[in-house]
Amino acid sequence: MHNVKTSIHFLGTGDSMGVPRVYCGCRVCEEARTTGSNRRWRSSLLLRRGEEELLVDCGADWREQMERLGKRTVGNVLITHAHFDHIGGLPELADLCRWTGVQPVLYAPEEVLAVIRRQFPWVEGRLIFTEAKPGMELLGWRITPFRVNHGKNGYSYGYRFQRKETGWVYCPDSIALGEREKGHMRDLRLLILGTSFYKEEADFHTRSVYDMVEACGLVKELAPGETLFTHMSHDIDLDHPPELPEGIKLACTGQELFL
Repeated sequence: MHNVKTSIHFLGTGDSMGVPRVYCGCRVCEEARTTGSNRRWRSSLLLRRGEEELLVDCGADWREQMERLGKRTVGNVLITHAHFDHIGGLPELADLCRWTGVQPVLYAPEEVLAVIRRQFPWVEGRLIFTEAKPGMELLGWRITPFRVNHGKNGYSYGYRFQRKETGWVYCPDSIALGEREKGHMRDLRLLILGTSFYKEEADFHTRSVYDMVEACGLVKELAPGETLFTHMSHDIDLDHPPELPEGIKLACTGQELFL
């Protein structure tokens, strides 16, 4: 396994509402309904290394994401926070476990596990709930969870994956990060960061995720080797993408990259 690469597969790159919005007739939503390059399921990753798999977040679109891949089972699961767009698929995953007999491990910080227990009390009987702690190892990576500001929505978690000199971070929901939080995001080969709009006009105190203008400032400060923005709303048109600094790209649903 020493030289086996890890693949990062973007199952979804949308924000909490996904794209298209049911009520919306904007250019992006209409394109998402037709040719579909802007169709975005809720943000989620599938990591693979050899025969091992790790699903990062299990949102409301999980079943459709699995159908698109033709997958009938899943490996272990890592959850960033207990909002519906990140855990809404857990009842369906628990149903899969019931009928197939598999029992994956669900990793999350203890406060996240507590919310999942309250919202979906039957899920723990089908998955093995395990607290995500700094230094745990999955797929050959040493993983560090770190709490991040999620604005008006409270807190989320980012995850740093480290193996020897290679480090990368997945942080789908955050805003206005402080020095302690940013300390986990330095010296990275890859940063996967959640944004929503290119430039969000809503009052700052009502917001919960970086816009792309703010995120570009953060990336300039952190200076990772490569950055991919995910968690994008219908404000972002992949057919006419905004001009971004060198080294920053927009993630696409179905995209796969290797580390």
